Amino acid sequence: MKRTVWPLAVIGIALAYLPFVYMARAQAIDWQKVDETLGRKAAVSDDVHRYGFPRSDLSVSLDGVTIKPSLALGGWVAFKPGHGGAMVMGDLVLLETEINPVMAKMIANGLEITAVHNHLLRASPATFYMHVAGHGDPVKLSSAIHDALAESKTPLTVGAPASPPPAVDLDTAKLDQIIGVKGQANGGVYQFNVKRRDPITQEGMPLTPVGPMGVAIGINFQPTGGGRAAITGDFVLTGDEVNPVILALRAHGIEVTALHSHMLDEQPRLFFMHFWANDDAVKLAEGLRAALDKTASTKG
Repeated sequence: MKRTVWPLAVIGIALAYLPFVYMARAQAIDWQKVDETLGRKAAVSDDVHRYGFPRSDLSVSLDGVTIKPSLALGGWVAFKPGHGGAMVMGDLVLLETEINPVMAKMIANGLEITAVHNHLLRASPATFYMHVAGHGDPVKLSSAIHDALAESKTPLTVGAPASPPPAVDLDTAKLDQIIGVKGQANGGVYQFNVKRRDPITQEGMPLTPVGPMGVAIGINFQPTGGGRAAITGDFVLTGDEVNPVILALRAHGIEVTALHSHMLDEQPRLFFMHFWANDDAVKLAEGLRAALDKTASTKG
């Protein structure tokens, strides 16, 4: 069979046209209907619509620290247009008794469960994290997610904030300098998203932007007084990075609390390492930087 060899100019035009195809798909989606179904507005980054489901109903403590939702209780789902509909991925925060009712409803509505696990140790009450995925009509997907979450006590309506979020009482400029990227305050927690240098895809689709799609290294600092902070988050790692990062974290007094997958068929294969410590914030940032140096992550 004779192969067709396309001129480079034609290939270039086709590649240049792709963003317009994705834009047209994104515009065709009734995002207002998705917002209404999920009971909240999305945070929009490029073509990704991400919806937060923080467990503000829970009072969770760990080692004497009352955990803010933005530190470790921030469930979410993200929609990315593609393949004639949208891909959805998410990470939902559940109590032990909520796991199976939510899972049963997810499965009944055609969504996939890609992981169920802990992120923290010794937390009271214990929290678990269910990763979900699906593809299709985003309005139907959002309805399925809403119905499943209704099996838990996850707040499904968004009320007005009771008061302004507390200030982050840390030397955030110093933390930015050490971690190597600019952080941002969110609900009294200082958060970092550190990108990997290698592209990450699932079902042939690039998982971009990486922060909203849950494939950036996440690092969170919650002030605990006197320049100290509780830290948690997850490192996004390839297999060869796992043990060097474990050694770097442990050498700096940072606990490794979980190691697992979040997805089923991403490329490259990724592992997610969760951590915890409560100590001098600058000291902890230096330990996290030592661990980041063992990964293919970016600075700036």
